[in-house]
Amino acid sequence: MILVLWDIDRTLLYVGDTDRAVYREVFREVVGRDAERLPERGTGVTMPLAVRELLSANSVPDADADELAQRIVDRLPEQLKRHSERMRRNGRLMPGAAAALSVVRQTEGLVPTVLTGNLRESAQIKLATFSLLGHVDISVGGFASDNSHRPALVDIAQRRSTSRYGYDFSRKNTVIIGDSLQDVRTGREGGAKVVGVASGTTSADQLSKAGADRVLPDLTNVERLLDVIRELAATARSDDGKPGY
Repeated sequence: MILVLWDIDRTLLYVGDTDRAVYREVFREVVGRDAERLPERGTGVTMPLAVRELLSANSVPDADADELAQRIVDRLPEQLKRHSERMRRNGRLMPGAAAALSVVRQTEGLVPTVLTGNLRESAQIKLATFSLLGHVDISVGGFASDNSHRPALVDIAQRRSTSRYGYDFSRKNTVIIGDSLQDVRTGREGGAKVVGVASGTTSADQLSKAGADRVLPDLTNVERLLDVIRELAATARSDDGKPGY
């Protein structure tokens, strides 16, 4: 079996300016003034770290940051849900995403879930808004609400999947599919092979140089994607001294 960890934003879907609107609105509600600067786009950092960046960039005193950060994080999913229609209107599925998710879900031996910088509830809202939730086992995923350090989420997802499926998931049979340098770092440090998808703000060359094991231009060639997932699992198993997939 192979554990397939999907990134969400700019890999499967794009929500337009919705996330930034949510940050802006919740910052105003919690801090009591408008944010002059927002987190950088498309970096792949977890939401709690993005919130700390938001507070720092807008000169919130360190003494207040912990409390305010937690209050903002707690409010993000509810505010995001209020913008579901805005996401549908201004966002979009990434090319090939729906078909790729469907095929991976239906392929014997593949266990698809998500590994994302989103909070669990925010991830569910985004996937449900674009009718993707049924293509992944959300119960075994790794989320920013589990740990703000993204590489730590690999182990969390592996342990949850091992418990649920009764199969040992580790670096030799785990593959991350994502668009950012953070996805590459997560796999290399957390314990997974990485399929970089050049569908976001990071180029194929940047993904490759950062250490992605394979790079695809997008998700439209589903057969190629399946081949790459199997190749990476086979390579990892061979490196481990065990038979390939």
